Amino acid sequence: MAKTTTPPPLSSSGPGNAAFVFILVMVAFDFLAFGIIAPVMPDLIRQFEGGDFARASDITGYLLLVWNVMQFLFSPILGAWSDRFGRRPIILLSCFGLGIDYIFMALAPTLRWLFVGRIISGITASNVSTAFAYVTDVTPPEKRAKPFGYISAAFGLGFVIGPAVGGYLGNSNLRAPFWAAAILSLANSLYGFFVLPESLPPERRAKSAWHMANPLGSLNLLRSHRVLAGLATVVTLYYLAHTSLPSMWALYTEERYGWSRRDVGFSLATVGVCASLISGILVGPFVKRFGERRSVLFGLLCGTLGFAGFALAPRGWVLYSVIPFIALWGIAAPAIQSLMSRRVDPSSQGKLQGAINSLRAITGMVGPVLFTQIFALAISPRASIHLPGAPYYLAAVLLLSSLLLAAYVTRPSSITEGTEQQPTASFEPSD
Repeated sequence: MAKTTTPPPLSSSGPGNAAFVFILVMVAFDFLAFGIIAPVMPDLIRQFEGGDFARASDITGYLLLVWNVMQFLFSPILGAWSDRFGRRPIILLSCFGLGIDYIFMALAPTLRWLFVGRIISGITASNVSTAFAYVTDVTPPEKRAKPFGYISAAFGLGFVIGPAVGGYLGNSNLRAPFWAAAILSLANSLYGFFVLPESLPPERRAKSAWHMANPLGSLNLLRSHRVLAGLATVVTLYYLAHTSLPSMWALYTEERYGWSRRDVGFSLATVGVCASLISGILVGPFVKRFGERRSVLFGLLCGTLGFAGFALAPRGWVLYSVIPFIALWGIAAPAIQSLMSRRVDPSSQGKLQGAINSLRAITGMVGPVLFTQIFALAISPRASIHLPGAPYYLAAVLLLSSLLLAAYVTRPSSITEGTEQQPTASFEPSD
């Protein structure tokens, strides 16, 4: 095992707590904007399709497919650029692209406009993966799970407020949530322009990153270490199961339980509250107490139980009793990210996050179409069995598979093999 070198403290001009606060605010604003449109997006699609639930389910899947195809093609490029030119310009570009996407959706007279907006967003939306790379730049390997948990908490915080606001605005004007989301994203970009310093100094940047600036090239990085490859498969199953939430929640709850936009928004806000509490308060102490391996396994087990509960819930109120399991599922992601980042040197952290984002994009291409098509078939009048919970049964099976695989690839004899901790700038966000 390579000896860990303690780097000198960051200078006062370098990234510090204020920069990390911006990263948290940026992620919170991004998912606040995403949360605002979540309760109303299916209704806007249904409006174009004459109120047909099954047809809206199909279109929702295709919109997410287009977005994730763009993510798959362009995330490695932006990840490589962030390693070569720094994190700051990529983060600002991503925030601006999201704002343009929401403007397109707010103005959309036809479904084609929605697709154009999703293409723009998919090309530029890599700020979350770049935010993780930013954290790896300024945080020692053994302390990364905690700030990764903070970022997950910021994600949850966005979902606390966003869906409730979106449901409220959408009840009066279906387009209003999209304008609100656009304003937040553009304000994020402007705020970052004046506040965010660069985290990756020139001497630690990649000399040339173009060999990794393609989807297949970025995925090759994940095959560089046996444990890293196994964890990448776990992440793939994790993300594939996760796509069932944004693609299905509004359609599922409205069709099965007759929920209104406000009901959908309130339920998503509840998910956000629970996720924020778990990620912001529990992840750091939990990983410190039980270690990264047990944290991964416990989180995946909770996710499996949560999705099974969603599929089985006979009444809407039963879903609320299952939400804590989905929130505890969030313990797994920061621990997995931390384990993976340990096996990549500092000049390749952006490539790693770009590769992980490519995996997210691949599952985003497959998952929404898969889950929405399964849902459309399960609720079709021609179906022999009416089974609206089918998408969440599948999500539970996927997470169970990831749990079993994670238990194998992170076994003690394997996880310590070849582990190296590379020197990084010393930084730990304050509690």
